[in-house]
Amino acid sequence: MTDVPALPAVWRPRTTRLVAYTTAGVIVLGMIVLAVVVAPQFKLFDRLLMVAFGAGVAWILHMLARCRVSADESGLTVVNAFRTRRLEWPEVVDVSMTVGDPWPTLDLADGTSLGAMGINGAEKTLAAHQLAELRALLHARGEAPDPA
Repeated sequence: MTDVPALPAVWRPRTTRLVAYTTAGVIVLGMIVLAVVVAPQFKLFDRLLMVAFGAGVAWILHMLARCRVSADESGLTVVNAFRTRRLEWPEVVDVSMTVGDPWPTLDLADGTSLGAMGINGAEKTLAAHQLAELRALLHARGEAPDPA
C-alpha cells in the first residue's frame, strides 16, 4: 500500500500541460505571423480576427491544461476543463480507474460520479502513482472501504 501523502497535495498531468501550452504558443505565434504576412486584400479587421481565433484556441488549450486534483485537510478540489468542484472527504466514497480510462472516476456519496481530469491515464506510470496516493488519502480520511 502507498504511504499517505502529506497535505496539501496537488496532482496534475505533465505531458498534457506541456503539449497544450506548447501548442497554444505555436498557434498564437502562427496566427500573428499569418496576420502580418497575409495578402493585402485582407483588411485590419480580418487580421484581428485571425489573432483572436488563435487566442480562442489558446484559451481552450489552457482550460484543458489547468486540470488538477488538490487535497487539503478538509477535502478535495477537482478542477476539470470547464468546471471546478469542491468535495468534503466524506462525500467521496471511492476512486477507480480501469485500464484505458482517460482519467479516474470519483464515486460520490450521493450516488453520482465525477471524472478527475487532473490525473491523466495516458501518463501510465505517473497516473498509477497519483491514483495510489489519492486512494491512500481516501482510505485515511474519507469513507472509502479498506482494501481487501
